[in-house]
Amino acid sequence: MVKAIQKELALRQDYLEGQPIETIYFGGGTPSLLSYSEITGLLNIIQEKFNVSQAAEITLEANPDDLSEKKLKELQDSGVNRLSIGIQSFDNKVLRRLNRAHSSAEAIQCLKTAQEIGISNISIDLIYGIPGRSHTQWNKDLEQATYHRPTHISAYSLTIEPYTVFGNRVKNDKMLPPDDEQAASQFEFMTDYLREEGFEHYEISNFSLPGFYSRHNTSYWQQKHYLGVGPSAHSYNGNSRQHNIEKNALYIKEINANTPLYTIEKLTLQDKVNEYLLTTLRTQWGADLIFLKDTYNVDVAYQNSNYLNQLKVLGHIQMINNRIILTDSGKLLADKICADLFV
Repeated sequence: MVKAIQKELALRQDYLEGQPIETIYFGGGTPSLLSYSEITGLLNIIQEKFNVSQAAEITLEANPDDLSEKKLKELQDSGVNRLSIGIQSFDNKVLRRLNRAHSSAEAIQCLKTAQEIGISNISIDLIYGIPGRSHTQWNKDLEQATYHRPTHISAYSLTIEPYTVFGNRVKNDKMLPPDDEQAASQFEFMTDYLREEGFEHYEISNFSLPGFYSRHNTSYWQQKHYLGVGPSAHSYNGNSRQHNIEKNALYIKEINANTPLYTIEKLTLQDKVNEYLLTTLRTQWGADLIFLKDTYNVDVAYQNSNYLNQLKVLGHIQMINNRIILTDSGKLLADKICADLFV
């Protein structure tokens, strides 16, 4: 797999047309399984084939049980300067319910060790809206998270997909389905709590200490171009999206045979406008209506004047410098508001 990804990097070195690489992200699957030599091998070929900024943010996703002191030192030595750790909860009962392999103690220890060896830019994932879990228990997770002072927190509401372990449990009445009101209440509590702790709520699911936004994820929301390599990876160049083959074995087979790895989706004007609304409205910077008008000749304010006025009266949006910015109550309705504004 590593050799196949290295080959794809070489084959697609012209995709970004020499644009500076500001972020590199090892995500999807379990990239922490990569050895020191495999990570450095991938980073070396990226340095060789692309225009990489000296101050690039290099993130690796990992689970706490993968992050021994030895592993953390290897990651640091390889050039990884940001961790995204899938903690999910500091409650052992919840971790067992979520089928997580780590314990609360392991989560805390990996945070401490990473900070002690000098990896200061750390994001952690948390989950809220877990059926049957009280606000008091959720509050304890937030207290633990902020006590250890990661620079970034990503928090997601539990979703249940059909044909999964959790989906089958809900279907067979062995697990309660998520409660939308409970999730909304816990989201609102989290927003207030993290702000009081000094975190900026810069995107619906993301909070950071000042200066520690995820530069990688922010580039998606700002429609910057990116190259994704490996099975299931997506790429974007402003005019089209590319989606790589999903199955690992087929991906390796196709790349070794020098046959096409991806399908291409050409973006229409409507696609571009709707994607801009969908991504920007999730952020604290909002959707720039002047940009939409100048770039795509679409006047969202004129076409939706009555609806936008209604949202303002209800307190779901603010209009600041020709930008639509969601309020806290509006963030709970983000998907609906975006869909209502689609062209």
